[in-house]
Amino acid sequence: MANAASGMAVHDDCKLKFMELKAKRTFRTIVYKIEDKQVIVEKLGEPEQSYDDFAASLPADDCRYCIYDFDFVTAENCQKSKIFFIAWSPDTAKVRDKMIYASSKDRFKRELDGIQVELQATDPTEMGLDVFKSRTN
Repeated sequence: MANAASGMAVHDDCKLKFMELKAKRTFRTIVYKIEDKQVIVEKLGEPEQSYDDFAASLPADDCRYCIYDFDFVTAENCQKSKIFFIAWSPDTAKVRDKMIYASSKDRFKRELDGIQVELQATDPTEMGLDVFKSRTN
């Protein structure tokens, strides 16, 4: 287990599942949560999972780290994908939780080699599909 700067441990499964997503595209999404001073995998989204299902699965009043493998077509009509890291921190989450997630984010992100775009979201509009599309250029 790797230690985050905030003293937060990162479960080995976090990195393993991310590497699977990156190399084999086994998942569309990975949602991580902090539990007992450790970042763990909370849930995995199948490759067929829609964006709406992913967004709806995030808690309205608790923070999460998320990975989203976003597929898109370029102006040249090429199929591509980018791996997004989303720091989900809704306004309704407890202040202490927001502080823990914020202080652990950079160190945790460094454990996941291959993130291409980072988003910080406090409500669903800050991580809508239009935001993803605008960040693929």
